[in-house]
Amino acid sequence: MAGEVDDLEDLFDHAPCGYLAAGADGRITKVNSTFCKWVGRDKSAFIGHRFQDSLNIAGKIYYETHFAPLMRMQGFFNEVALDLVRADGSTLPVLVNAAERRDESGNVRFIRITVFNASDRRRYERELLETRRAAEQAHAELLELNHTLERRIAEAVEARLKSERSLHQAQKMEAVGQLTGGIAHDFNNMLSVIVSSLGLLERRLAKGEDVSRFVSAAKEGANRAADLTRRLLSFSRQQTLAPEALNANEMVADMSELLRRTLGEAVQLETVLAGGLWAVHTDRNLLESAILNLAINARDAMPEGGRLTIETANCHLDDAYAADQAVASGQYIMVAITDTGTGMTPDVMAKAFEPFFTTKGVGKGTGLGLSQVFGFVKQSNGHVRIYSEVGQGTTMKIYLPRFYGAYESSKPQTNEHLALASGREVILLVEDDAQVLSLTAQTLRELGYEVLETPNASEALKALSAHPEICLLYTDLVMPDMNGRALADEARRRRPDLKILFTSGYARNAIVHNGILNPDLNLLQKPASMQNLAAKVREILSSKS
Repeated sequence: MAGEVDDLEDLFDHAPCGYLAAGADGRITKVNSTFCKWVGRDKSAFIGHRFQDSLNIAGKIYYETHFAPLMRMQGFFNEVALDLVRADGSTLPVLVNAAERRDESGNVRFIRITVFNASDRRRYERELLETRRAAEQAHAELLELNHTLERRIAEAVEARLKSERSLHQAQKMEAVGQLTGGIAHDFNNMLSVIVSSLGLLERRLAKGEDVSRFVSAAKEGANRAADLTRRLLSFSRQQTLAPEALNANEMVADMSELLRRTLGEAVQLETVLAGGLWAVHTDRNLLESAILNLAINARDAMPEGGRLTIETANCHLDDAYAADQAVASGQYIMVAITDTGTGMTPDVMAKAFEPFFTTKGVGKGTGLGLSQVFGFVKQSNGHVRIYSEVGQGTTMKIYLPRFYGAYESSKPQTNEHLALASGREVILLVEDDAQVLSLTAQTLRELGYEVLETPNASEALKALSAHPEICLLYTDLVMPDMNGRALADEARRRRPDLKILFTSGYARNAIVHNGILNPDLNLLQKPASMQNLAAKVREILSSKS
């Protein structure tokens, strides 16, 4: 029994609310620890003192003006809100309940007082008020939305349809791009055999029978096939770019004579070059090829002659236009090619960038010209747009992002002489295609190098361990057991000083990010002529790093 009493006493003393009891004379007889903790006083500050003195409520006036009358009339009151004064002078908002207990004769036995902390309640009331205001604001916004809902739905449906059309077109272009990329890779291996064989033949027969004209014709045919392959790769967006800072005005000026010879006397060429044109960072050869392709298309659209205008300008694509055309907004340089030809119908414009689509007669066009331009521009994070009217002419506009880095005017240099080996230099050659491996090795030996031939990465690593004299690893990127990048990483781990040259018909995501080769990697595109191979190998071996 005593244990139960102790439990009840403990429950009373540590209850989550304050409890006080006063006798009939109004003096407090009991108080719990919770209340004492709230006001920062000991129990001795309350026991034996009058209720109104102990609470120290609003200068003790509040009890006389409010509590006492309530108690006299009813003997109780519920949830009277007031502020208790703590020992440190601060106040605590509380809600107070009080009730008298009387005996059978009606005499007051004791008064029970319960005190609740009102801080949480006031916070809840504030939060409730804020929630109500937020709900009213949301309701007002909903009413506003309802007023324009039909218009917004129509705009959303139109935007979705436009996005679906763009996605369908992009998926179609991507599917064909993947196909052409795979074809081009295999085709490049075959071209590597042709180009290497002809290079050796030309060199070895230089003092023998005069077969130079046949060799030249064969090389020209192989180079034309290689150019077709580059178009396929460019369209598939897997072409490895060799970007450089350049000025489009200088490029157009340098191309003017070539363009005039290509266009013929019936077409008048005009150039309108903007002053202060911004620089761009792009592949010079592919931009030249794009301009030449568009100029040839323009010439073919003017069978009776006409005028072709090449114009450059600085421009800004704003957010609205960029969102509509699925291109990043910002500053661009524009190269526009305008003709006075037959123009295009809307149906032709819609298909103009599709691969193998052409309006020219059989044997007069591959249908890859505009798709090559499209692939190159998109790969360069640019934009291309057609404006055309039947009977009036066509304007093709190429937009390339402005380059903010350092720029120096320069022109590409060529080297007609072969760069040969310097002393004893050993090259480790890795290529999974047997014919390409053999002919590349012969070409390197013809240039004066010692060559170790290996058909895969595992054999290459064995050769690397067995021959510390190897100074260059020349490896294909795409191989079945371990790709060239992984091989190079392992080789560099073993030989930090080893120099590395990659080769490939196209670049995989392992080494190419957004179509641009990582700046710390050397890549020689297949098929490589003897001159290009000699120059690249010599460049790497002669470098200090």
